[in-house]
Amino acid sequence: METFNPSITPPPPIPYTYIISTSANRLDLPANSTTNVIGTTTSPWMDSRIWSRLPQKLLDRVLAFLPPPAFFRARSVCKRWYALLYSNTFLQLYLEISPRCHWFLFFNHKSLKSHIYRNSGCANNNTANSSNNSNNNDSRGYNYCQAYLFDPNEIVWYRLSFPMIPPGFSPVSSSNGLICWVLDEAGPKSLFLHNPLLNTLTQLPPTLRPRLFPSVGLTITDSSIDLAVAGDDLISPYAVKNLTTESFHIDGSGFYSIWGTTSSLPRLCSLESGHMTHHNGKFYCMNYSPFSILTYDILSNTWWKIQAPMRRFLRSPSLVELEQKLVLVAAVEKSKLNVPRSLRLWCLQSCGTAWVEMERMPQQLYAQFAEVEGGRGFDCVGHGQFVMMMVRGVNKGVLFDLRRKRWFWLPPCPYSNAGELHGFRYEPRLATPVTGLLDQLALPFQSSFAA
Repeated sequence: METFNPSITPPPPIPYTYIISTSANRLDLPANSTTNVIGTTTSPWMDSRIWSRLPQKLLDRVLAFLPPPAFFRARSVCKRWYALLYSNTFLQLYLEISPRCHWFLFFNHKSLKSHIYRNSGCANNNTANSSNNSNNNDSRGYNYCQAYLFDPNEIVWYRLSFPMIPPGFSPVSSSNGLICWVLDEAGPKSLFLHNPLLNTLTQLPPTLRPRLFPSVGLTITDSSIDLAVAGDDLISPYAVKNLTTESFHIDGSGFYSIWGTTSSLPRLCSLESGHMTHHNGKFYCMNYSPFSILTYDILSNTWWKIQAPMRRFLRSPSLVELEQKLVLVAAVEKSKLNVPRSLRLWCLQSCGTAWVEMERMPQQLYAQFAEVEGGRGFDCVGHGQFVMMMVRGVNKGVLFDLRRKRWFWLPPCPYSNAGELHGFRYEPRLATPVTGLLDQLALPFQSSFAA
């Protein structure tokens, strides 16, 4: 696979620059109280005679703690480190001790309106439309997709390419290190799961009902996969209705349901977002005109509506999971003078129907944000303790850190020239053994990607 391309310069290799203090061995002394000598040498701490005797088990534990960009750079050191991705022993250790990374993955925005009634036999059109979110070519002349990985802890952007993604597919959801891609063409939807770091593809069976642009929810654990495809039933070439939901389930006990469970959506619903958020065994998505929240319980296979707070005054609402809580993020624009315009976060309470305001963007920052946004709207994505609010049409956004109670502007992605970015929560994973459960289904899908 292609290695990471960090947007910052990596530290210099050994030999390295060092600073020697001649007064005291302290870090908090003022600069004029020491005499510094800068030079280049090989540190005795990096003596190969020491590190060559480090037990391999201990060394593997050190490597398992590396963040993905550092790990892939480390693989170029020697053949053994390069082969770690293919070592079951190391991957098992990695799954047990590797720290979780609450990162984000962004793609250049691609409008799906052009895919509504396009002839599925036009391969050239597929390639041309997929170039809306790609600017690379492989040896066969196909345009392939690229994405931008953001580390909110280090405030660093990386670039990833996806040469194995066939044209005519779009990313719709992410869970446990896997990205779900769905076919753009109207009809039964083909889907597959993709690990961007390992560059592996695992296809799912196509949906039974033809659909246009459904909302897709995905949740993956170490022992199960649950997928829901809802709405936009294509009942005729000129009539699209939000009618039904199809669900897919497979787990380690051997139980599976291949789109065999269907349920009807609530009446008068409008799933315009095309996105679902998973929280505590349920999928949530925004309903429009008027605003409300649609809830789908995976176990009971039922839908219901939850009233949104201040629903008549919301703008650009989004649902995110933040610190294991379901949070609604939206701008508030109320005509009364005693309610200033603002951007607020509400948390769904344990009762499942009440919302409580938990945070509000500082008014001075919101004035700047509203000026940049200019009425275009914004999209939100949350992961761990972070929420990213990306302005539509421009490469700008604001990051909120819940634990530190900090709001600040994001550095623009240096790799994207298209402006608008569409993001997902993403946890980089070097191993996704749950995809092995799909092998028992004996799907005849390999030939579809061999061409």
